[in-house]
Amino acid sequence: MKTRQVSLAIISILFTGFSTIAQDVHPEPKTLEIGSQAPDFRLTGVDDKTYSLSDFAKSKVLVVVFNCNHCPTAQAYQDRLIDVYNNYTPKGVALVVISSNSSKSLNLWEQGWSDLGDSFEEMKIRAKDKSFKFPYLYDGDDQKTAIAYGPMATPHAFVFDKYRKLQYVGSIDESMEKGKAELLRNAIDAILEGRKIEKPVTKVFGCSTKWVWKMEGTKKLYKEWSELPVKIENIDTSGIKELIKNKSDKLRLINVWASWCGPCVQEFPDFVILDRIYRSREFEFISINADKLERKDNVLKLLQKNEASNKNYIFNSDNNSELVEAIDPQWSGALPYTLLVEQGGKVIYRTQGPINMVEMRKLIVNNRYIDGVK
Repeated sequence: MKTRQVSLAIISILFTGFSTIAQDVHPEPKTLEIGSQAPDFRLTGVDDKTYSLSDFAKSKVLVVVFNCNHCPTAQAYQDRLIDVYNNYTPKGVALVVISSNSSKSLNLWEQGWSDLGDSFEEMKIRAKDKSFKFPYLYDGDDQKTAIAYGPMATPHAFVFDKYRKLQYVGSIDESMEKGKAELLRNAIDAILEGRKIEKPVTKVFGCSTKWVWKMEGTKKLYKEWSELPVKIENIDTSGIKELIKNKSDKLRLINVWASWCGPCVQEFPDFVILDRIYRSREFEFISINADKLERKDNVLKLLQKNEASNKNYIFNSDNNSELVEAIDPQWSGALPYTLLVEQGGKVIYRTQGPINMVEMRKLIVNNRYIDGVK
């Protein structure tokens, strides 16, 4: 799977508008009550296999956890779920994790604490990165399974006995920072041992489920972004050198591009996306255009078309060698060229040619300075 596919999936939402989905009043899904029968499902996993309840018929206990990629809380529980799977699979317990978030309701700003969104292709990347052995299923299109179960947040756990009657619903544990899945483990142990669960219903904590009919906030945000002013300023070699020194308090992504460079223009929307995902954090994107100065108006039009409300510059000289040397002595001069510069001027990423968007997102979100820690 090419990483380019992930960015294009997001661009289709960002730049071509939203599909016409009914926005009429939709009843809020209700969480299953204790004693309820497990609703059946038919969902595709990251292994491209289709799963339903019958695939887990031999299991003494079935644990269904609604989780996702993007939510920091969900991410905090991924390793704990791996441990639960490893510890309890030998005891006849089946663990199924379902991602039900709609990519149409999940906006770019909400992804600012993650290297990945919640699309099916991005689920595959996360599963590979974390070596998930449990089924990781996608329900983000019609959300029928989520509507039937009623998860309110990610993560939200549902534990069923051998008759597939719900015995526990709620949190995995009580601490995002220090928990060890004790609530979930206690529930599983009680069912295996034939004991009563002392507290069968607990409250959940995490990011709310992104229902497809709740798109108003996302549409409003994207409209606000589209109306932000787009500007371009002249910059000389001394100005460029100051940018590279990065005396700001932000992680700085710099892209050098030209309107006559096909790969530059093709990947530029990726940078706009990165800017919108991480602009609320200690991050900034800066573009430097290498067109001739007399083409400044044409370059501005292209920036406006891409709604590039980040900082944009155009080099004020026709001396290409000076531009190359000011940007990076290691650069041969071929476009596009991209640098990721930490506060203080340390270049931690440099590449000639189009970027790998997934790799870049990981570098940004995992950087030690992204939360202002020096």
